[in-house]
Amino acid sequence: MFFRHSEALWAEHPELVPGVLYADGISAPADVNPQVARFNAIAASRLAQGPEGEFPEVQAWRRTFSKMGLKPTQYRCASESLLRRFRKENALPPLHPLVDLCNAVSLAFAIPIAVFDVDKVAQQLEVRHATGAENYRSFSGEIEHPEPGEVIFADAAEPPKAHARRWTHRQSGLSAVSAGTRTVLIVAEALHASAAEDVGRLVGTLAEALAAAWPTQPRTQLLSRASPRFEF
Repeated sequence: MFFRHSEALWAEHPELVPGVLYADGISAPADVNPQVARFNAIAASRLAQGPEGEFPEVQAWRRTFSKMGLKPTQYRCASESLLRRFRKENALPPLHPLVDLCNAVSLAFAIPIAVFDVDKVAQQLEVRHATGAENYRSFSGEIEHPEPGEVIFADAAEPPKAHARRWTHRQSGLSAVSAGTRTVLIVAEALHASAAEDVGRLVGTLAEALAAAWPTQPRTQLLSRASPRFEF
């Protein structure tokens, strides 16, 4: 299996910096509360200095969504949505230890993180423009069809399944982490000026956090237009 961004997407967004992490040995019982609290404290400290809309990481995604023809205050990247909720409620609801940990890291770095159950993905996962033939399953179970040209995470099923819509806006319920998840692919993407440094730190931090909570040795890689493929 492999993960990549399409050449067309690299051409449109040359500033993109993706970081990927593959891990097995995941299970539902795990205590990540101390780590979540630590990352939440980092986010709270940063939010105390100003709202998430002023963060360069968020502003870069807002510009990108506008470039894609999406109203950035209607369709927000996942990290902005998490930061908004955290700022208002001072907490995020617990879902699954892995999701809770990734959400907390996303808050701390203000960078969107997607987590996919590898067993639900067919052969590959590519971030590309939709053709309109893909199927997307929402968390409520409804089947949607992304609009042609929309940026999605697509696998190689027939017809292809879209595992995320509008790039970093929303994942699919099909490959979301569940109690039965054992193997995951985690993707972090950023486009701001210091993205290369920040995504590198994020991936390293998350790998250490996973290894501390589960019997796993995550594999990580930073991708680029010259080296866009991660095999797992």
